[in-house]
Amino acid sequence: MLKLNVKNETSRLRAVILGTAKSIGPKPTAEEAYDPKSLEHILAGTYPEEEDMVKEMEAVAAVFKKYDVKVYRPEIIEDYNQIFSRDIAFTIDDVLVKANILPEREKELDAIQYVIDQIDPKKVIRPPEEAHIEGGDVMLYNDYIFIGTYRGADYSDWLTARTNQAGIDYIKEQFTHKKIKAFDLNKSKNAKENALHLDCCFQPVGKDKCIIHKEGFRDISEYEWLVNFFGKENCFVITKDEMYHMNSNVFSIAEDVVISEQNFTRLNAWFRENGFTVEEVPYAEIAKQEGLLRCSTMPLIRD
Repeated sequence: MLKLNVKNETSRLRAVILGTAKSIGPKPTAEEAYDPKSLEHILAGTYPEEEDMVKEMEAVAAVFKKYDVKVYRPEIIEDYNQIFSRDIAFTIDDVLVKANILPEREKELDAIQYVIDQIDPKKVIRPPEEAHIEGGDVMLYNDYIFIGTYRGADYSDWLTARTNQAGIDYIKEQFTHKKIKAFDLNKSKNAKENALHLDCCFQPVGKDKCIIHKEGFRDISEYEWLVNFFGKENCFVITKDEMYHMNSNVFSIAEDVVISEQNFTRLNAWFRENGFTVEEVPYAEIAKQEGLLRCSTMPLIRD
């Protein structure tokens, strides 16, 4: 049996599901794009090649191996994008929450069923259909659960709005011992303005620090709440351009070890100044689909 345990984003990682870029299928058409960044690259003819993305993900797998982390990969579904394992499920404490994802992505859950089968069935839950919530919007910080959402009346018009109030209420009901704090995110058809998930504009790192992007938040007081919570000196504030390249979407193996994209020069220097070991990997091709290291990993066990 797999005994899940995840209480925050940075404790020492022991087991994780890492997505796969194998057999990703034909390049999507503009109509099939789920997010503005993918659309941008489809139209520009710069959409990533499978071979390049497989190499990038193998670089991450190698880092996990180095740190003796148990890695599960989805079973391969022919011609199907299975990179972003964070979207489809997430762990809170010792419970696996299956996400209500876009219906056309349901098969991605089937591909990790062999992992789910190793978990006590009482510890696997799924929100009711009307409750939308994806792993990229759920951020654990010990007693807190931070959740990204979109409170606009036009929620249903946005393919990029992934977590609704019913999703937040569901988490509140299931995890009554946690403090739930929701953040209203900016959604846009312009990739430089769009915060697809909370981890596209914010993420805790280390013991008491965070990466944050002010313009990702629709309500500035919610951004300020986070800055006060972590303390200004502990916040690495990223620019619009850094947000676009997914600087907040790194992944922690431990409080002092982080996997980051090799081109994040300013961020990686800040990490090192603050005593982190930075495992740099190439991930710029995967970033073209508006997801990065946190999006493609789903922790199951942290110490």
